[in-house]
Amino acid sequence: MDRILVVEDEQISLKTLRTLLRREGYGVATASGGEEAIRHLESAPVDLVLTDLVMSPVDGLAVLTRAKEKDPEIQVIVMTGYASVTTAIEAMKKGAFHYLQKPFPPDEVRHLVRLALEKRRLRTEVADLKQQVTMNESRILGDSPQIVTVRRMVRQVAEMDSNVMITGASGTGKELVASAIHYLSRRKAHKFLPINCASFTEDLLANELFGHEKDAFTGATSMRCGLLEAADGGTIFFDEVGDMPLTMQAKLLRVIQERELIRVGGSRPIRIDVRIISATNKDLKQAMNYGNFREDLYYRLNVVPIAMPSLAERHEDIPLLAGHFLNRFNRRAGTSLVGFAPEAMKLLSAYNYPGNIRELENIVERVASLSRSEIIGVEALPDDLKELDVYTVGPDTLRLKTLREVEEDYIQEVLAHCHHNKSRAAEILGINRVSLHRKLKRTQITE
Repeated sequence: MDRILVVEDEQISLKTLRTLLRREGYGVATASGGEEAIRHLESAPVDLVLTDLVMSPVDGLAVLTRAKEKDPEIQVIVMTGYASVTTAIEAMKKGAFHYLQKPFPPDEVRHLVRLALEKRRLRTEVADLKQQVTMNESRILGDSPQIVTVRRMVRQVAEMDSNVMITGASGTGKELVASAIHYLSRRKAHKFLPINCASFTEDLLANELFGHEKDAFTGATSMRCGLLEAADGGTIFFDEVGDMPLTMQAKLLRVIQERELIRVGGSRPIRIDVRIISATNKDLKQAMNYGNFREDLYYRLNVVPIAMPSLAERHEDIPLLAGHFLNRFNRRAGTSLVGFAPEAMKLLSAYNYPGNIRELENIVERVASLSRSEIIGVEALPDDLKELDVYTVGPDTLRLKTLREVEEDYIQEVLAHCHHNKSRAAEILGINRVSLHRKLKRTQITE
């Protein structure tokens, strides 16, 4: 339903417009002056503002300006009985959709409102397409079996409306998967709103999710919509849902079951239609055993599970990801770095990345920023990567050497240095000759 705010200090005109627009099927809120209109803009979503121009102390131009600051896509029609070319031009320069002179025929109001809302819908669709293009630029990259499975799951679950739980270590791309599900779903024209449950105290989280009524607590000078209400028709993403306090878990469970919420300090239920995607790097089954996560909420959220692999489980995807991040750096920085030298890529591909994809992205950005050559070599890599000892076991396959293999290589180097004088080699190695002989026999190193 399109949401229209009518701002008019003449009560008869205000009621007439409200009745006219509600009969057309619009959701209509009213304000008796500019101050009240600005408070409403701060607390509730609006698609179109129909405002009187001449009001005191806050006039229609101030309402127009604030509406455009809040959301450039809000359409504004200004009305006045004191028509002049000057005020009309000023309103248009500030972004007004159209200008109405009082008294105006109802048909003209209906016509302009339809045109204004159509313009907003078209601009929103264009913005959505741009957002999807952006999403596709940072899509779920990789050819490993694990990522191929994840992509297939994303396409399948996007067509449903079931709640999804994404599990995996930090930095594996859980939010990227959540946004991909949203923008491939029927809800893509509505909002995708992420919230990190670990970033808020219990009271702040309640206020963020449910909003509040005016005077609900000290400092609540106006009503404010929460994220659940703002995401109506779309998707809300609960990141680190395992950190949500138990009391908030109970409230969220009620929202899922009843499909309605009550603002903080309020008593009136508000119907909502949202899809919930959650993510966690914790073992929620273990958390349930310890009483830290509600079992009933877990099964409500975990309707469709998607497990994200760590980067260490998909080493074959590292060259593709590194190239993607380098290309993105080039676009942002206006540089033209070509790529990585083979030895540098060998080291990048061998590292285990405890910080997963996020760590790889940071490393690529760091070395790209410091590189003095179009081709990034080993010298540009962080020290902990340059010190890796790797070798090739196939045309395109490499791995880290084991501890025993490193020891064998070192013993061979020491023996060569001592011209195979085993007494001197044992002294350098810090072991006795018998121990060295045992190691040589075990590893079959040529003496």
